[in-house]
Amino acid sequence: MQHSAVPELAHTHTRPVHWVATAAAVAGVVALSAAVRPGSATAAQPAGTPQVRSAPAAVAPPTTEDVAFPIQCGPVRAVVAKKASGDLDGDGRPETVAVVHCDASMGTPPDAVYVLTQARGAKTPRVVATLVDPKDRYTVTDFAVRAGEVTATLLGYSSPDVPNCCPDLKDGAKWQWKNGAFVRSAPAEARSI
Repeated sequence: MQHSAVPELAHTHTRPVHWVATAAAVAGVVALSAAVRPGSATAAQPAGTPQVRSAPAAVAPPTTEDVAFPIQCGPVRAVVAKKASGDLDGDGRPETVAVVHCDASMGTPPDAVYVLTQARGAKTPRVVATLVDPKDRYTVTDFAVRAGEVTATLLGYSSPDVPNCCPDLKDGAKWQWKNGAFVRSAPAEARSI
């Protein structure tokens, strides 16, 4: 038999006096809560109370539904593979960044990355920037929007002879809004994979 390293404490055994003390404490709390009640609620503020204005409601980011993306897909449709939102230009309204490719039944279609915004009162969002053009034949991975930056890993090809299934170059990219345009701040430094 192994003995406990801590000696038994006297208060670990309940006695009738403990139950009486607990019941008295609970009764005191109930009696106090019945005696102290908040005033009745009213819809109007008392006269002389300064008006506190609430913060404006958060603006929802643009959706990707019903957007005419500038990608040529022929008879197949464009598919939004990934999307993320954030305030990229600091105007207090979020933008949505979408990774889009054609819905090909075989192979790895190239991705495009578009920035969407929606003006106040507009019914649908519009594409305001192309960060990655599908003509460049990149596949976008590790895509994120954080702290006003768009980051992605781009998988590409060293030559037109490399098949679409097997990109052989890997490049990190980062874009930020500067002086009225999206600027790629992570230079193209493609590495073989």
